[in-house]
Amino acid sequence: MLEPTIQLLWNLVATDSVNPALVPGGAGEENIARLIAAEMRSIGMQVELTEVAPHRPNVIGVMEGEAPGRSLMFCGHMDTVGVGGMAAPFTPLAREGRLYGRGSQDMKGGVAAMLGAARQLASSGGLPAGKLIVAAVADEEHASLGAQEVAMRWRADGAVVTEPTHLEIALAHRGFSWVEVRTRGIAAHGSKPLEGRDAIFRMGRVLARLEKLGRELQAMPPHAIQGTASLHASLISGGQELSSYPENCLLQFERRTTSAEPDGVALREIHDILRTLKEEDEEFEGSAELILERSAFEIPSEHALPKLLRAAVTRVGRVPREGGVTYWTDAAILARAGIPTVIFGPGGAGLHSREEFVYVEDVLACRDVLVELAREFCAGKVTLHAS
Repeated sequence: MLEPTIQLLWNLVATDSVNPALVPGGAGEENIARLIAAEMRSIGMQVELTEVAPHRPNVIGVMEGEAPGRSLMFCGHMDTVGVGGMAAPFTPLAREGRLYGRGSQDMKGGVAAMLGAARQLASSGGLPAGKLIVAAVADEEHASLGAQEVAMRWRADGAVVTEPTHLEIALAHRGFSWVEVRTRGIAAHGSKPLEGRDAIFRMGRVLARLEKLGRELQAMPPHAIQGTASLHASLISGGQELSSYPENCLLQFERRTTSAEPDGVALREIHDILRTLKEEDEEFEGSAELILERSAFEIPSEHALPKLLRAAVTRVGRVPREGGVTYWTDAAILARAGIPTVIFGPGGAGLHSREEFVYVEDVLACRDVLVELAREFCAGKVTLHAS
């Protein structure tokens, strides 16, 4: 018989929730949302399901305390990336203290921990004061439609995003921009070089400038936690057939950003590059547009929320550690909406890979820390201003 939080994790991993925006035909969040909603109702929480896209709901559970106090949000995403190359992605396997399966680390372990914390609070007499909001959100692996909806409709005095951090208190991560660049040529038979212009060759000039910019970004002094900004070419396509000059070429690249950089920096940089190339060759034709941009995230270590989290980690017998994560999370959306946020979750390995697992002991430890934090935070014993 599995421990209840781990049984819940098992059931979550066994439920296909591949993001259909990443994998056409993916199951999406509808089935797993029903499972989570049933779990919340069994705990005694008030439950709300809100569609952020057709058949793709958020699930919000609310636990009211016995007395006035602060509101705390636990937030985690239900969707996963695809399962290509995995033999049995939705058949959980427990072995040597690990639970394997798609989404086990990213991030159903964290979702199980936050739901397990809510159950522990309910079974021990409820929340003494304040309010706990548990948000299971859709679409983090693509465009974070779920977190955006939560940030628009819900307010909280603090939040914990339970992404996998190996029980480290993560205070920062970089943002990102996805940019699309097009170069244009003139289609012509391959035997007529005076009539054709090669759009792919012209994109080569763009790539050379982007590579140079990437080296310059990496050479800059790093942010204390986020490191340096970076960029890479992600996807490229162009041309019609082997015997023709290509009239179009399309490049998509990703630019990772730090808190020190302004919004829109990636688009400004590529516009500067295209303008320079046009000045060098008046026949050069290129354009760029932003596909998606997400801001970097950072909360000061001296802010009251990480202070309280450090104390909660200590109370469950762990040594608190602080740092940052390399990947982007919904913490940036919550923080931008004015909700002080930290990232804290279990450890494991195999993010987006063919073999993914989460440490069972970490899931239980994360749950216990969240229980301690909720009791202390919601009681309002420490002010939230940085000191």
